[in-house]
Amino acid sequence: MQQLLKNTKEGTEKSPLLFDSYMDLSEKVRELAQSCLADESQFLVEVIISSKAGPRRVLVILDGDKGVNIGVCAEVSRNLSKALDESDLIDDNYTLEVTTPGLDHPLKLKRQYYKNVGRGFKVHTKDKILIEGTLLEVNDEKIILQQKTKEGKKIELKSMEIPFENIERAFVMVSFK
Repeated sequence: MQQLLKNTKEGTEKSPLLFDSYMDLSEKVRELAQSCLADESQFLVEVIISSKAGPRRVLVILDGDKGVNIGVCAEVSRNLSKALDESDLIDDNYTLEVTTPGLDHPLKLKRQYYKNVGRGFKVHTKDKILIEGTLLEVNDEKIILQQKTKEGKKIELKSMEIPFENIERAFVMVSFK
């Protein structure tokens, strides 16, 4: 595998030519991982390939319309590992990790929003505003959050529309009720 970084007088920088190779590798791993999914209810969220010295880390993040369990991750890991070894895409040592997005991982795909309707959400907008509420509705253009405000004993509910184009990051909030 080509080295992804080159040294310059100013320090280390990404080479445009080599960065394209990295992106090609990431895309090829993505295609292989996609082919390892059992059905259309499962989907690939992200592929992250480290470029640090030492064994390369290949992180594959999966999700599903009804979630993904450890058995699915293990099966995809076995099949993807075999496919990577047979394809010789990565010619040095690597560590493969197949996992689901954790609570600290922001949502990346609109599909993830649909599966979380009814759950608590924390949205960071591009205007640097933090909005928390319950995800009421999702469509191709926006999400609708319901916020509770409390004045004394009176609780007021208000809905807020947030276009996807204004969302910088969004997280599902954990509820321990």
